[in-house]
Amino acid sequence: MGTTTTKVIGKLKKLEGQATGDKVRETQGKVEETAGAIGSKVKAGVRRAKAKLAAKAVKTKAGRKAMAAKVMP
Repeated sequence: MGTTTTKVIGKLKKLEGQATGDKVRETQGKVEETAGAIGSKVKAGVRRAKAKLAAKAVKTKAGRKAMAAKVMP
C-alpha cells in the first residue's frame, strides 16, 4: 500500500474509533496514520539521496558516459 493510502485508512480507523468509543480501533488508526507519515518521509529522503548521487555521477567522466548512453541509445 502507498503511504498516502495508509495515512487515509489510518485516519478513517481513528475517526471510526472515536465515533464508536472503541479505544482499540482508535489506537490502531493512530498507529497506521503515523506509519504512513513516516513512510512518506522515508520515500522523500530516498528521492533526495538519489538526486544527490546522480548529480555527483554527472561530474565524473564515467557518469557523463552513462548519462549519455541513457539519453541517446
